[in-house]
Amino acid sequence: MHQPGAWLGAGCAETPAREAGSASPGPARPAKREGGKAAAGGHLWPGTRCPAEHEEDMYRAADEIEKEKELLVHDRGASETKLSVAPEMDIMDYCKKEWRSNTQKAMCMKKGYEEVAQRFTSIRRVRGDNYCALRATLFQAMSQLAELPLWLRDPELMLLPEKLISKYSWIRQWKLGLKFDGRSEDLVEKIKASLILLRKKWAGLAEMRTAEARQMACDELFSSEEEEYSLYEAVKFLMLNRAIELYDDKEKGKDVPFFSVLLFARDTSNDPGQLLRNHLNQVGHTGGLEQVEMFLLAYAVRHTIQVYRLSKYNTEEFVTVYPTDAPKDWPVVTLIAEDDRHYNIPVRVCEETSL
Repeated sequence: MHQPGAWLGAGCAETPAREAGSASPGPARPAKREGGKAAAGGHLWPGTRCPAEHEEDMYRAADEIEKEKELLVHDRGASETKLSVAPEMDIMDYCKKEWRSNTQKAMCMKKGYEEVAQRFTSIRRVRGDNYCALRATLFQAMSQLAELPLWLRDPELMLLPEKLISKYSWIRQWKLGLKFDGRSEDLVEKIKASLILLRKKWAGLAEMRTAEARQMACDELFSSEEEEYSLYEAVKFLMLNRAIELYDDKEKGKDVPFFSVLLFARDTSNDPGQLLRNHLNQVGHTGGLEQVEMFLLAYAVRHTIQVYRLSKYNTEEFVTVYPTDAPKDWPVVTLIAEDDRHYNIPVRVCEETSL
């Protein structure tokens, strides 16, 4: 498993087309395909490497490619409900639908999906709107059968917005998501309300004792735009809080995770203020998370994020973990990325690999 070491500017701005991966839990079912356990990185087919990511799949019609750019919409009776996470489908059926040509890149993607299919039987497509990394990670984390995380039970958490904003006035440059209005003087209350909602919804899900009930509730939550986008403001604030802690520790000469050195080595994020203005403020507006910021997301929600990076198939970066040295009690979420810009969710662990 690979941990990025020198991705100072590895772009991850999302585009709605060519969507790809993440993973969420689900009840195990018998695997439909041959092949038993596969290691996290799997065995690699010799001589197969993905070409440059800009190579086009010329087999597909232009109108079909355009369809990928639309928001996920699922008909439910007479009404239409926007789904942030589409219903699951067989992972290899999805692969065959998306990668039908015989270009080098398409063949590489097929091999990558074949490897992922040794562990997961299905996939859920995630809506691409520059919140993709947050959406895929949070959806999977909240849909797992687990207790409410200890960090969310901390009463001090709700005091963070007022505490940090009174200490660092530059946080008032916070750019609220597209679904919100209001002036900067409302910021403390808006962020606090988002954190309260995150704890309330996560606690409600944690009380559900079956995977089916929790999945249905999670689907409903991620179909409610107002609540869903409020959760992302909370997570972005938690990321900023972690960044401030890491930066202060670094300035005091304390040991810090290596990714934080890379995070603040960029010309566009020399300090937490620049990180906010040039990066976090862009999430949901003009770009998604860059690779080094995936570490920060992992630290913010205290979950290890494991990503199958299909464009890195047959390299040591095929399975990348953020971070590799996480505490052992951190839960793990698994995502799929075709191009490091969009994440989908693999679901239903194969029986052979869950034993």
